[in-house]
Amino acid sequence: MISLPLTLGAAAAVAVTAALLWQRRNRRYTSSASVAAAYDRWTQDQLLESLWGDHIHLGHYGTPPKPATAVDFRQAKAAFVHELVRWSGLDQLPPGSKVLDVGCGIGGSARILARDYGFDVLGISISPAQIARAQALTPAALEHCRFAVMDALALDLPDGCFDAVWSVEACPHMPDKQRYADELLRVLRPGGRLAVADWNRRDPADGAMNRRERWVMRQLLEQWAHPEFASIRSLSRNLALSPWAAAMAVDSADWTAATLPSWIDSILEGVRRPAAVLGLGPGAVLQGLRETPTILLMHWAFATGLMQFGVFRGLKPAQASVVSG
Repeated sequence: MISLPLTLGAAAAVAVTAALLWQRRNRRYTSSASVAAAYDRWTQDQLLESLWGDHIHLGHYGTPPKPATAVDFRQAKAAFVHELVRWSGLDQLPPGSKVLDVGCGIGGSARILARDYGFDVLGISISPAQIARAQALTPAALEHCRFAVMDALALDLPDGCFDAVWSVEACPHMPDKQRYADELLRVLRPGGRLAVADWNRRDPADGAMNRRERWVMRQLLEQWAHPEFASIRSLSRNLALSPWAAAMAVDSADWTAATLPSWIDSILEGVRRPAAVLGLGPGAVLQGLRETPTILLMHWAFATGLMQFGVFRGLKPAQASVVSG
């Protein structure tokens, strides 16, 4: 039987190892290339996919939220997609509607949109490794689900060519939030629907950050290649004031409570599925330890109000006139 001091000693050793790995390097944003490189590495080491499945985004645990122990982590991620579809009104679009998934990851949401709703989906990411993996994971029978490498700030797509634009947890990597909003709305046709979900910071008007919060925020930015976070209020303003909005009303909501269990659940998956990590070799174990402090800081930030999980929806007027920027 393992003694308590030995168990505590092992736990302490793991904690120290994680802290040392975390402090040795970061993924500070320098350009769009640094974002692509970070996601290429996350995709190629297969750790996220092994633990999270094909959805590299948070889950939805219900309203009011159920505890993480009562909800399957991967099912919560799929539930998030369906919740956002309903909340944003995408479920009112007919099968065959053209949908753009901006920041598609390895295609989990895009496949649900194509398979369960019959949409014609194009998923785009700045990471070539993500796009290659998304294509590999998509069955040939799902022919209306396609993927391409593309920069969200310079979409190589014509104006007004999509019936809906979908973007989940992509905005934090965008250095120019207004340009991000403009591109989403530029490719959305008159009468089309917008669905966006984002990691948002507390708006400065609601309180300046104290010293501890500033330190945490710096880690959240530098560890995962984020130039800056928008607030729910500021991103709503970016969308509403875009020259491509055509007087579109933008609604927002705070889904922090419904998604908060995801952070601790993402760590617990390593305990529930140790083979998923160990099977990838020692490097994956070290990588998991290296990511854990940032995940814990994310949980703290969302739990204390420093961060919020914002969702945004809009219906572009059918008789829209746009003003080119």
